[in-house]
Amino acid sequence: MSKLDNEIKYLKGVGDFRAKLLNKLGIYCIGDLLEYFPRGYINRKSSHKISELEVGKHCAVVGKISAIDKRVLSRGKNQLNVYISDGEDYLLCTWFRNFKYLENIISEGKNLWVSGIVKEFYGELQLVHPEIEVLDETSDTEDFWHNRSVLPIYPLTDKITMKQMRTMIYNAFAKYHDAIEETLPDYILEKYNFAPRKIALQKIHFSINPDDVPKYKFRFAFEELFYTQLMLARVKKKHQQTKSGFQFQLKRTYTTRLKESLPFQMTKAQKRVIKEIVQDMNSTGQMNRLLQGDVGSGKTIVTLFALLLAVENGFQAALMAPTELLAEQHFLGIKSFLSNQPELKIALLKGGVYKGKKAVKEQIKSGEIDIVIGTHALIQKDIEFAKLGIVAIDEQHRFGVEQRARLAGNSHPDLLYLSATPIPRSLAMTVYGDLDVSVIDELPPGRKPIQTIWKSSKKKPEIYAAIQRQLEAGRQVYIVCPLIEESEKIDLLDAETLYKKISTEIFPQFKSELLHGKMKTAEKDKIMQRFKDGDTKILVSTTVIEVGIDVPNATVMMIEHAERFGLSQLHQLRGRVGRGSEKSYCYLIGYQPISSEGRERLSTMQATNDGFAIAEKDLEIRGPGDFFGTAQSGMPNFKHANIVRDQGLLKQARILAFEIVQKDRDFSLPENKILYKRYAQQYKWREKLFEY
Repeated sequence: MSKLDNEIKYLKGVGDFRAKLLNKLGIYCIGDLLEYFPRGYINRKSSHKISELEVGKHCAVVGKISAIDKRVLSRGKNQLNVYISDGEDYLLCTWFRNFKYLENIISEGKNLWVSGIVKEFYGELQLVHPEIEVLDETSDTEDFWHNRSVLPIYPLTDKITMKQMRTMIYNAFAKYHDAIEETLPDYILEKYNFAPRKIALQKIHFSINPDDVPKYKFRFAFEELFYTQLMLARVKKKHQQTKSGFQFQLKRTYTTRLKESLPFQMTKAQKRVIKEIVQDMNSTGQMNRLLQGDVGSGKTIVTLFALLLAVENGFQAALMAPTELLAEQHFLGIKSFLSNQPELKIALLKGGVYKGKKAVKEQIKSGEIDIVIGTHALIQKDIEFAKLGIVAIDEQHRFGVEQRARLAGNSHPDLLYLSATPIPRSLAMTVYGDLDVSVIDELPPGRKPIQTIWKSSKKKPEIYAAIQRQLEAGRQVYIVCPLIEESEKIDLLDAETLYKKISTEIFPQFKSELLHGKMKTAEKDKIMQRFKDGDTKILVSTTVIEVGIDVPNATVMMIEHAERFGLSQLHQLRGRVGRGSEKSYCYLIGYQPISSEGRERLSTMQATNDGFAIAEKDLEIRGPGDFFGTAQSGMPNFKHANIVRDQGLLKQARILAFEIVQKDRDFSLPENKILYKRYAQQYKWREKLFEY
């Protein structure tokens, strides 16, 4: 074990109390602290003169506190004004909240560094809630940081000051610098002109030339991406070498009958993807493929073709969905597609206790059932398949890698992962880098783009008028709310309240119904069926209709409080309409105040119907950690890399990693000795998460 793995509490100046605070920042050991990088730097010698500041521009100013003025405003609120001078002019710094800590560290005569956007207040230049640093906190000339021209600025947590953080960083380097080992081989350092690890760390924390720091940080971003890609390359190679699957033959019985019975022509993209899947299933290896397709692109038929290919070879097939609603919709849809093949036995397996479940489990075990569609119930310990040949996992990002592995079991069936949420290429290369990828990038002919309109809640009468015209033309409408019932804590419109208003005041002449997730399955089924049959004209619902319902006659989607939804969810909801030949509309209703991120999301939805463009934007706004729960995927959290910003770097890291693993999977060559050690310490345990 390296000295850098020592618990952080044992470092001079830390102890148990501060260790718990550092844990909140992801710092548990000495190594974590050394890789806790500054978010910026203060240059004492390089700052703006107050006389040169421009309103609306960002500035950094060093000056001496000339006056402090604390005021009590109305309703018990306080205001703190601090005037600083650079010897020629004055700058007003103002805080309206959270400034109690400042009162303990500032006083007249002290030197401050302040940074923020310049504003003007009654003719005075002003910074509101600026970043601040007291530059002469100590007269201790032995303090390393005393009078240094450049100071690092670290992200902090409550009860840890900047001075304390800098002291801890210095103490860690002073004691443990000799324990810092190189983690990249010489040939990689030379290839990319990277500085050695120890030097790079020292430059990042102690540099007096902040402009040089990005090139040192670049090395650590590359390293994170590179080792992750090494793991994915190893997993994929091991899988190809050791996991033999079933070799299916295209017998053209059930598959051909399906193709001939379809009431539409498949797109070129669907045919291409089916060909890719058939090639996988014809091979002796286990298929391990991700199928991506935008909302309405026709993934269901492609998936059903793969399931039938296994069935016509004497195997069983399973399709797992994350919710009962989606599983039920798949069951009904697949039964409909196979209505001309009554000899095929299809079953639905749900969670909980219900009549007939025991019989279904026995028929699965005996092999009597050909295709099983279900939820998490499929991975319960008491479910046994007679001869499982393929598993398709819908909305697969909602399942963790361990759940997927459990369903695959020991028989190694072919695996097809489905995603209706288009996955940005950069994320696919990291989270799903061990999979082969097929993309249905073409919508069925006749599909018209959905016109998306973002309106303020004050303009709802205009929207209702447009909806009425659609209803009078015989079309149907979805209206989505974020909540089921009114909440005292959250001031949002709820579905129950809106349903009453829609059904009694706005559109009393058209039949409306309410749908939400707390209803019993049988009740939801009946409501959905009535809407599908056209008996119900308006369906007021929560996001329970995000997936699963296909109603070609529905041409309007109205989403209340659209500013509260993520881009991917808005795109999924919009995809419920536009499934027929008529022009469709999506109305996004925003309620003030709307954040800048909220406005960006709504503008993006209005600008494009391209699911992949929306996914890229969603990743950019939300970040990789939050993008449909990647935390459960087995991927490490990146501290230094950003897969949006570093897409070019990711591609380089991936190419290099796969080349190395192709030649030397176990890192046994002398030049890869460093890779072996680092990988064994940090990454090898993660491989077990990919045992499918």
